[in-house]
Amino acid sequence: MMLTISPEHIQLPPGSEVTLRYQAWADYETLLASRRDDAAIKIRFNAHTQSISLMAPLAGHGNRSRTLADLVTALLRHQNRDWHGFDPVTLKRLQTAGAEPDACFYIQNWRAILGKDRIDLATDPPPDLAIEMDLTSLTDLEIYQTLAVPEVWIYRQGRLGVYVLTPAGYEARTTSPTFPTVDVITLLPAYVERAWTAGSSVALREFDQFLKAQ
Repeated sequence: MMLTISPEHIQLPPGSEVTLRYQAWADYETLLASRRDDAAIKIRFNAHTQSISLMAPLAGHGNRSRTLADLVTALLRHQNRDWHGFDPVTLKRLQTAGAEPDACFYIQNWRAILGKDRIDLATDPPPDLAIEMDLTSLTDLEIYQTLAVPEVWIYRQGRLGVYVLTPAGYEARTTSPTFPTVDVITLLPAYVERAWTAGSSVALREFDQFLKAQ
């Protein structure tokens, strides 16, 4: 499959990433429009570096990100908490940054975005938790800092990193503010990889059984 990027059409082979330099916000909006309904291609924009990155995920990317999001949902349900989730979704702050997390969750602010087809960070709060799967490309935390997302999880090579936004930027933490009583860094990767080798339903069923036994 040939790589094609134009204002009218985007086509990327699975597992590939392309970075375009010296790009403006208008270029980013044009590429978002040219993608049409092909949500499999992720696009992000960083005004500070004047770059646009495009990525076409592999199958393992989608499976692991879906499993991790399902595990988060299971934890929230087990803790009897309300939430509203998006997958996929485009988060933008006008003229400065845009990203498309593999999944994101509104937990504290879940009521604020009910019924909205588009999230406008000029008036809407950012998600409380964003999840990124770094299988094909590396997450640009500078973009998420501009978007002011309080907590970002990055899953890479079987490990889960938890990053919390502070006035100085993101800091890696050993515990998640979203789930302070759960050792998500140790617990969740085991079930993510279990889903890849044994099946999603098997891993999620085992995780539910684990939670009920606690």
